[in-house]
Amino acid sequence: MPTTPTDPTLAAHLDAIHAARDRENMQPTIVAFIAVLEEHPDDARVLYEVGGAYDTAGDELAACGYYERALARGLEGDVLRRCSCQYGSTLRNLGELERSAEVFANARAAYPDSPSLATFEALTLHAQGRLHETVAALLDVIADHVHSPDIDRYKASIRGNADYVRGLESSRDA
Repeated sequence: MPTTPTDPTLAAHLDAIHAARDRENMQPTIVAFIAVLEEHPDDARVLYEVGGAYDTAGDELAACGYYERALARGLEGDVLRRCSCQYGSTLRNLGELERSAEVFANARAAYPDSPSLATFEALTLHAQGRLHETVAALLDVIADHVHSPDIDRYKASIRGNADYVRGLESSRDA
């Protein structure tokens, strides 16, 4: 049951809590987000932020549940992209590689130009033992998103090598 987008005042409050977080001590951030969740128990963005706080704190099982609830409530736009990235990564860390790959495949279909999704998807490919595909995916990220005179000169070659390495994966499976 999707909800309406988070109101701008609430979104600003969530952004402020996130900006003030201390990655080495996430408990105050978790407490702050839980307090907001008590006031807005069905808000997808709030659920996502609680999940993210637990994830950063290393409690990936708790994070997973909040991400799932947030996705079920109807995230959209950049928050959906970020949640998909974090959820897919968390599933990988929990050893749920097929679910992780599925989350990334769906997210990449919706956000094909996202370098963060591509990068974290590559980590799932690596965890699945798909090493050639991992290297090819990371070469694609470099060719598509790294801009420097040194890289720009070789983008065609980088893309060609990505295709070649990706083909090694296919020929191995044949």
